[in-house]
Amino acid sequence: MSRATEETNRRLLRARDAMDRAYARPLDVPALARIAHVSPAHFTRVFRATFGETPHRYLQRRRIERAMFLLRETDRSVTDICFDVGFGSPGTFSRTFRDIVGRSPRAYRKEAIRAGVPTCFTMAWSRPSD
Repeated sequence: MSRATEETNRRLLRARDAMDRAYARPLDVPALARIAHVSPAHFTRVFRATFGETPHRYLQRRRIERAMFLLRETDRSVTDICFDVGFGSPGTFSRTFRDIVGRSPRAYRKEAIRAGVPTCFTMAWSRPSD
């Protein structure tokens, strides 16, 4: 692997780490591209080539993973969880949740069992496959 490729990967990882830390805040491609020190179009292209999905889809999946945890482990309303993980509307949240998980947030909550196993096993078992 060339030094240029390594540096690009390092910059992309910085941007992805920022997405992981700030998933609930509004994030846009230009801001993430600034973190990676590349243009927005180049960032989107290289991110997809490197990680296999667009930055937007990665962020959605990250938010849904957090929502899955909150639905399993808390009694908070679906609407509260929707806004807490960074979605702007319950409709968009429900549609995205269904696209990634395969069922609605309410159905997921009904089926989820608060198991007495470590969270890492629960997360691995219930991770969205999208």
